Formats: sequence, C-alpha cells, structure tokens
Amino acid sequence: MSDHAPALPVAVCQFAPTASRADNLKRIARLSARAAARGVRLVVFPEYSSYFVDPMDDSLAANAETLDGDFVSTLAGIAAEHGIVIVAGLVERASDAGRVRNTVVAVRGDGVRAVYRKQHLYDAFGQTESDWVEAGELGAPAVFDVAGIRFGLMTCYDLRFPEVARTLVDAGAEALVVPAEWVRGPLKEHHWTTLLAARAIESTSYVVAADHPTPIGIGHSAIIDPQGVTTAAVAIGEGIAVAEVDRAVIERVRRVNPVLALRRYRVEPIGG
Repeated sequence: MSDHAPALPVAVCQFAPTASRADNLKRIARLSARAAARGVRLVVFPEYSSYFVDPMDDSLAANAETLDGDFVSTLAGIAAEHGIVIVAGLVERASDAGRVRNTVVAVRGDGVRAVYRKQHLYDAFGQTESDWVEAGELGAPAVFDVAGIRFGLMTCYDLRFPEVARTLVDAGAEALVVPAEWVRGPLKEHHWTTLLAARAIESTSYVVAADHPTPIGIGHSAIIDPQGVTTAAVAIGEGIAVAEVDRAVIERVRRVNPVLALRRYRVEPIGG
C-alpha cells in the first residue's frame, strides 16, 4: 500500500425502485451517466434496485432473475459504457420457486466481480422479510477491488450485526458497501446514521451506503470515512452524493487507531 495512491471517487445513488424492471434499469442508466460525468469509478445503488413492491407479495418471485439475466447484463453494459463498477440490489431466483434471494452484485464491464446474498433477513420492527426471501448461505466474504482498494458487500439489516463487517475486514476490505431499503419508523434515522458511523469507526474503514428515499425508506444515503465522519450524503429525496475513498486516510487512521491489529477475538459462524 502507498500513501501516494490516488483517491478513488465513489457515488451513492438514492432512488426508489418500482415494479417496472425496465424503468428501474433506465433510471440506473441515467444516474450512472450523471455520476460518471463527475469522475466516479464506483456507483452504488440501493437494495431491491431491480424490482420492488411495498408490501412484498408473490410478484417478487415472478420478477426474479438469474445472474445471467437482463438486469445484470444491462448493468454490465452501462458499466462498460462509462468505465465504472456498479453495485446494485437484485431480486434473484431462489431454490424455492415461491421465494427469492435478496442479492447484491458488483458488476464491471466485463462481468460480475462479486455476489452477496443477504444473510440476516429483516424479521424485525413488525416486518417478516423471510416470508418472501431465502437467506443467503454463510460462505466466503463478498469482496472486490477497484483501483487497488478492496470493497466488501453487505445489505441493509446486516448493518445491525457488526460481525458481518468484521468478516469483510478480515478479508481485506477497506470500504464497506451497504445497499439498503431502510424502512421508516420511530428512531430509524437515528439507528441508520449511528450504525453507519459505528461500522466505519470499529472497522477503520469507509462505509458507502445507498438507501431508498422517503416515503418508504428514510433516505440519508451517505459516504462515511474511517473515523465515522460523513463526507457526502443525500437528504430524503432522490439524488447522488459523491466523495473520495482515500487509501492514505485509511492507512493513517489504522496507524493511529490500530483496533484491527489489537483484537483478541475472531468471528466464526454459529450455523450453516
């Protein structure tokens, strides 16, 4: 690693996916073009970017795709056109025909770089995501590199489980990417901003998080630096925020605050 490596511009794109898969892709294409015009190399979209309905219903399974389907192949085309990497949430076909996988893909022009299937389903605050979604298997952390910086994937409710972030950091992640649909409710904005900062501080890593806007999500997509400081953010509507992920900042924070080197515990799965 070198303190002289150039900083990497990244963007979070806050938008509200709908039940129109074609329209979602058009909006992703437009937002990606706007972000790329600002020099961005990595563009992050929310959870369920390919298809979303509220409340969830049987149409999720009817609109689920495979990793070689239209959504991912179109993302690859957009990424190739602009020379970027795109991260977005995908409703993926599951082993059970009546359910789906809540999947996040990192896609470059030459194909998929990483895949993450949500492990902690949102069965909380009166919601039961597991009625419609099959949990991802516990496996190797989903990481990928852009310009020499390693990013790790997690999703929404995973943010409440610090061990997920720790497994990504153990796999070399220097920035945590968090596509989300953070449902509105009492104190939910407070939880979101607090947990984003906590994951950044304890991991001495950047956090790059994209949410749905209001009224279903809370908005507040953000890029957080390794000391928990928000460097760019969107408010509650649709929009784009751009900031840099800087290797020199990561190295400096980890020298001053070597929490990763000083750990005395490791993270292990408790079930398959």
